Amino acid sequence: MLASPRAPPTVTAQPQESWESMLPGPPSRNNFGSADLSPHGLMAFPSGSSISIVDTRSMQLLSSFPIPPPPSSAAPFVTALRWSPLPLSRHLLSSEPSSNHLLLAAGDRQGRIALLDFRLKSAILWFDTDSKKGVQDLCWAQARPDSYLLAAINGPSTLSLYNVSTGRCFWKYDASPEYLSCVRRDPFDSRHICAVGLRGFLLSVVLLGDTDDAVVIKELQIPTDSSELAKFERDATAGSSTSAVVSPAAAAFPSYVARLAFSQQWRHILFVTFPRELVVFDLQYETVIFSTALPRGCGKFLDVLPDPSNEWIYCAHRDGKLSTWRRKTGEQAHSMYSLEELMPSVGTSVPSPSILSVLLCLSDSTFQNIGKNYSDVPSSPYLREDFDNPFDFCYESNIVSKIHLISISDDGKIWNWLLAAEGLADTQKDDKKLDLVNDDHKVSVPGASSNTLASSSGGRDLNVGRKWDGCNNNRSRLQSSIFDQEEISMKMSLVGQLQLLSSTVTMLAVPTPSLTATLARGGNYPAATVPLVALGTQSGTIDVVDVSANAVASSLSVHNGTVRGLRWLGNSRLVSFSYTQASEKSGGYINKVVVTCLRSGLNKMFRVMQKPERAPIRALRTSSSGRYLLILFRDAPVEVWAMTKNPIMLRSLALPFTVLEWTLPTVPRPSNDQTSGASDEASKLSKTSSSDSKGSSTEGSHDDTSESFAFALVNGALGVFEVHGRRIRDFRPKWPSSFVSSEGLITAMAYRLPHVVMGDRTGSIRWWDVVTGHSSSFNTHREGIRRIKFSPFVPGDQSRGRIAVLFYDNTFSVFDLDSPDPLANSLLQPQFPGTLVLELDWLPLRTDKNDPLVLCIAGADGSFRLVEINNVNDKRSGYALHIRNTKDRFRSMPICCPILLPSPHALALRMILQLGVKPSWFNTCSTTIEKRPHLLPGTPSPTGDLRTYMINIPPLGDSVVPEMLLKVLEPYRKEGCMLDDERAKFYASIVDKGCAARFAFAATIFGESLEALFWLQLPRALKHLMNKLLRKHPPKESTAAPISNLDNETSLLSRLSSKGKPTEETGRDALSQGQLRLLAFDREDLWKTASERISWHENLEGEEAIQKRIHELVSVGNLEAAVSLLLSTPPESSYFYVNALRAVALSSAVSRSLHELAVKVVAANMVRADRSLSGTHLLCAVGRYQEACSQLQDAGCWTDAATLAARHLKGSDYARVLQRWAGHILHTEHNIWRALILYVAAGALQEALAALREAQLPDTAAMFILACRETHAEIVSNLGIPDEESSSSVNDELLNLRALDPKNEDVFAVDEYFGQYQRKLVHLCMDSQPFAD
Repeated sequence: MLASPRAPPTVTAQPQESWESMLPGPPSRNNFGSADLSPHGLMAFPSGSSISIVDTRSMQLLSSFPIPPPPSSAAPFVTALRWSPLPLSRHLLSSEPSSNHLLLAAGDRQGRIALLDFRLKSAILWFDTDSKKGVQDLCWAQARPDSYLLAAINGPSTLSLYNVSTGRCFWKYDASPEYLSCVRRDPFDSRHICAVGLRGFLLSVVLLGDTDDAVVIKELQIPTDSSELAKFERDATAGSSTSAVVSPAAAAFPSYVARLAFSQQWRHILFVTFPRELVVFDLQYETVIFSTALPRGCGKFLDVLPDPSNEWIYCAHRDGKLSTWRRKTGEQAHSMYSLEELMPSVGTSVPSPSILSVLLCLSDSTFQNIGKNYSDVPSSPYLREDFDNPFDFCYESNIVSKIHLISISDDGKIWNWLLAAEGLADTQKDDKKLDLVNDDHKVSVPGASSNTLASSSGGRDLNVGRKWDGCNNNRSRLQSSIFDQEEISMKMSLVGQLQLLSSTVTMLAVPTPSLTATLARGGNYPAATVPLVALGTQSGTIDVVDVSANAVASSLSVHNGTVRGLRWLGNSRLVSFSYTQASEKSGGYINKVVVTCLRSGLNKMFRVMQKPERAPIRALRTSSSGRYLLILFRDAPVEVWAMTKNPIMLRSLALPFTVLEWTLPTVPRPSNDQTSGASDEASKLSKTSSSDSKGSSTEGSHDDTSESFAFALVNGALGVFEVHGRRIRDFRPKWPSSFVSSEGLITAMAYRLPHVVMGDRTGSIRWWDVVTGHSSSFNTHREGIRRIKFSPFVPGDQSRGRIAVLFYDNTFSVFDLDSPDPLANSLLQPQFPGTLVLELDWLPLRTDKNDPLVLCIAGADGSFRLVEINNVNDKRSGYALHIRNTKDRFRSMPICCPILLPSPHALALRMILQLGVKPSWFNTCSTTIEKRPHLLPGTPSPTGDLRTYMINIPPLGDSVVPEMLLKVLEPYRKEGCMLDDERAKFYASIVDKGCAARFAFAATIFGESLEALFWLQLPRALKHLMNKLLRKHPPKESTAAPISNLDNETSLLSRLSSKGKPTEETGRDALSQGQLRLLAFDREDLWKTASERISWHENLEGEEAIQKRIHELVSVGNLEAAVSLLLSTPPESSYFYVNALRAVALSSAVSRSLHELAVKVVAANMVRADRSLSGTHLLCAVGRYQEACSQLQDAGCWTDAATLAARHLKGSDYARVLQRWAGHILHTEHNIWRALILYVAAGALQEALAALREAQLPDTAAMFILACRETHAEIVSNLGIPDEESSSSVNDELLNLRALDPKNEDVFAVDEYFGQYQRKLVHLCMDSQPFAD
């Protein structure tokens, strides 16, 4: 019935992968603006008590599912969401594949917290929460290398930590009387989280373990004006007996929001927004280093989002605007230079919808880093531009950066914005003529790279760093320094939108056109049944839902108030009504009846009155042909209208109707070759009914010209009228011999020739055959009946009497009136606990008796759902409830999100991307996706040796495995649901740029951005190691000049650019801004970073701040400034003598040996007195930098030790500092990727391999060896060492990385481990059935 025309024949859905089809209502402020975007591009956001998952690349709804409600209670609002940070598990040899990477933590208004499985759509763990005050925010924090803890803000001021394995709370902190607003995790240290309060209270928490005594906290205060909060607090407690607010901050003070965000580039830097203030806070100095008030004319701050690659931040405002703030050079001060609208004024209702939350797609910046890192590399032969394509023109602007931003508004819309920073060079003159450049806000950005390429399409083309051969080489190879003083323009464009239900659903209507219904555009063609459902909403819009795609096909603004009635006219027009009360003086009601054409979207009012009417409209009833309309009023006659092009009122019926229903379409006429008994019986029934009602008239004349409706009056009387042209007459039904009048008022009715079914307010159901006069009844023992709906009937059905009944208590049941005991075989409502049903109807799309019955349900939570109800063969078993399978869903485009594949298949694709596959493999050969063009050269062959697709077979692991994995992935490749065209083109541009580039791409695709940055830094780290070896054993003068200092360190490796690899200088430019600061190791990089921070603190006062400034100056080697600052210490300071001693020592130049001895003694004493920082300064004064670094590391100042070493140490001394730092990061901070890059830079390759094996990452260990060997071989080939010198002991260490030698035991173990992993992966892939979506 709902099968997609594109449903893949080879891809099946697993049973556990199905769920009910559901469209959520719009999110609201009751959801606290919560939303989260995973690194894979999956966005989760709550709508009422449900959670929705959206693929932000294709802007399609993947699924919606409700959180189970508490016992005997309505489902509460979901108020907090966070995706699990766990990566795709590769522990295949020790455990079964899991979906932990798709776990979602959710909290609700009643204080419950659940861990939800995205694939099972259910809770796998409920946390032990004793608070019923609601959850404000959630955050993950890492306590051990393999596990995370969950931090939650419960109620107004409680921060709790939960063990995810047991669900128990092991630590709590009460911040009363502060109101905690949000909690975030530090990107530099995943053990560290910070929570901020509305009054500026800042709580810093470091997790050393998962026990109560392993939590280290620090309480800080951000000065801010909270006078407005005090007023809100008085208002909140004015009407209550208690003086304390018990609700979460977002519920108690919805218009007062405080948000914090960690800088993605600078450690210890926090961006904090209060409603009218932006603050930059330094956690190291524990002070505010910049604050600014909200600019005049701007709405209050809603959220703050730092750009991961550039020195600017984005701030969302409550009035629907987005401001961009740029950091001033040399200081942590920001100024606003652009203000854009997140809610376009065109096409929006009045008042304008509100923005609830905004999210940045951080993976975009990782792809840009990959592109920029290889921007100077010659273009890939696998990617040729097709200039026959009119959209692939040479766009000459220079994109500095671009990133996608997702915003959610309370009218059910999800907006996808592209934020682009473009350099304004002379090449844009032509663009201005083409109106491609807007007159936007401009700002100069130093050091921005220009090796970029603008997207020619509106989608996500992140291939910004690739050289375009079609353009002028000089222009495409602009040096990065060209934008040092160049201005850039910020441009924001809407590139995608997803429309969900626009408001709470009030009415539901399904099209049931009869054989006499014709197309709205005229002619005698019968109107086909369409898979559309119309939903009326509180806001006055009508949402038309395409049930085959589970998507809103169109959203039409029809009324200014609530839609109170909605019906179909045929299959392409809708009629709806609303009413408003007139002024109190005049009284009465203003009724508005509108006909809406779905083809044109035009609304046409009819029955327009000059004055208010005495009675409001109560309901609308349309005939199945769409020719007639009945308008029911409250205490007024019923009007009968002929719905022609200009509707005509035929007459009014002044009878006291209670309910009234048109007959549904009768059974479709069977074809001539149909001989089933059911079809013959249905045909006879149709003929009998027409002959009884029309006398001598033929069946054809009855079907084509007249329709009938049944009704009940206030006194319990029943009747059937027939409308023929403009005449209305009695249908003359056959009355039952013993007809008992209803005890209660008839409140619901359903009519399909020849049966009339009635329900009353006592819960009784009666049915009557108007042809034979037979009747019967039973009592449901429930509350009054509100709706009765006949199920669709097709030839071959065993029962014509299936009905869905909606009761006044908003529950429903399904009965079979043909069964001996309808009540015993009824299907009650077990599927929606805690959710009330407002409206229901059957989906009239059945064409075969084997098609399932589908109920359309409008829930009180604002959602729309489809539920399949299949009749089992054994009637004693009643009905069985089934949920729609995802394979039946139509997709306008494939969902290209590899993380959604079964875990073994996702790992197989990851390995294929890493090993290198020809881009033409991504060109689908399926005929089901004809709209998708082949953007990559080469046509894949459905048969033949799949190994030809591989670029090369690696020397590690099993050589047969890649071909087997390609066979496993073949169903996905045929359907084009692995990589979209843009990602496939980007892969084609870097696939031959070396294995490190492919590894970084694969890691980013699967959401592991830190691993991707590790692969980008690995070649630089190896070159750093080779430079150290060259300084130790310089080759002969004729071969290579010795490298003596940092300035000419890059001269040796500059020759690598001829081979197409990024040079040290290129890498440094990329490192100067962006996420790569997370993995900095180079001496110059560390020193530059530390020097940059010094200027931020020049204006800070206070003794503690001065001591930290001295420490920074000594670390970077600026002793003159340090001495000047030391001598400025006033005598009354408690630091006077210590500072004087350090000043003398630092400026001394006499008695070196004696001075050294004295300083060592003093330094040792200072260490014992907990003055370790002062002791290190004295050691620096006498050149004992190695010991100073050791003391700093003992004191926990790891970054400072690295900075000091970067300035003063070289060779093995510097390597020892890096190696010890790596050990700390690996074992204490649990950040394996930062540790690995430091191990490589220190030359400890064996330790790096050991870390990968200990983390059970066999594939990464093998790829690490491949990347190191490839980079090392390239470095050696560029050194130009003659063959006669290659065997000398001097060059042996340069030419051979002994730690990665194939004969090395560790390398051999990695090879064996990787082979086992591959074989286990193949077995798991063979055992898993592929499925789409």
